[in-house]
Amino acid sequence: MIKLERAQKEALATAIQDYMQDELDVEIGQFDSEFLIDFITEKLGVIYYNKGVEDAKLLVERRMLEVSEELYEIEQEIKL
Repeated sequence: MIKLERAQKEALATAIQDYMQDELDVEIGQFDSEFLIDFITEKLGVIYYNKGVEDAKLLVERRMLEVSEELYEIEQEIKL
């Protein structure tokens, strides 16, 4: 499970409290908002993590292709 730093969790909790109040006219406390963060992190964290890994993999593959092309360009012709 993804572990958030205390400051991150507190900032998210405040943002959730503000959102719930402003958009849904529901007041929740710090405990409830942190519980919601834990639930969302547990259920969605792995999805976002895997998407990040997939994006990083594609980036590395693209860079490796660029390196391969650059190496091909500097390859010297063999003259016999």
